[in-house]
Amino acid sequence: MKDENRDDYFQEQSSFLGGVFGLISFSTIIPFRTHGNINSMAKVAWLWPFISGIMGILGFFISYFLAEILYLPSFLIAAIIYGFFLYINGFNHLDGLLDVGDGIMVHGSAEKKIAIMRDSMIGTGAIGLFFIVAIITVASLDSIIGYNLFLAIIILEISSKISLLTVSISSKPCSDGIGKYFIEYLTTKKYIITIALSLFVSFLLLNYIGIFGIMGGILSGAIVSMISRRNFHVATGDVLGASNEIGRLFSALFILIVFILH
Repeated sequence: MKDENRDDYFQEQSSFLGGVFGLISFSTIIPFRTHGNINSMAKVAWLWPFISGIMGILGFFISYFLAEILYLPSFLIAAIIYGFFLYINGFNHLDGLLDVGDGIMVHGSAEKKIAIMRDSMIGTGAIGLFFIVAIITVASLDSIIGYNLFLAIIILEISSKISLLTVSISSKPCSDGIGKYFIEYLTTKKYIITIALSLFVSFLLLNYIGIFGIMGGILSGAIVSMISRRNFHVATGDVLGASNEIGRLFSALFILIVFILH
């Protein structure tokens, strides 16, 4: 997650709506003239999957229009949808994925890895991890669109934030950076409520196949959390951002596997 030093997110405002609007403007390119401070955003972070789900709805309509009205090839649509999600999120989570890619490739102490992760340079690890995640995500979206599972696109975006919240609930925060607020303010109760609501929404969208999409996000978060502890001992904002991109990928794979086996 980029822009960890943006001072405007520490302004004195803490209303619920301010937090929601702040979370939207922080994690997407949608601007709000008034937004909450980092504390108010972190307090409502349990709603993040549903905010992301709105972006998923936009992706659903775009993909459906391109496929059913313009009859574009599914692979091209998949690339457009993936690019749309990266763009609508302001490339925030992609930035985290790149930084984590560099961090985990470095040999040495956790402190050295974190320092490399926060360096502005982009190395081979960043490019390599992004390529792996991007190519598998686009290929998965291609199959999802080919199987006419357009509603799965909404579930993928919900699951991406489920992955992020799973990392938050299972990790120690770094001593600085915006990421620590999301980790510190997320309680087990809020996490369980979010999971339950996400499972319900996903079931309505794609029956039990949708439930497996959410499970993919949970597993992704657990794996990223484990990798983060092994390499950094803590989870930074970059780790949270990376978990978002990897969570979308795992969710897509789970949905496809269950659909094909069915």
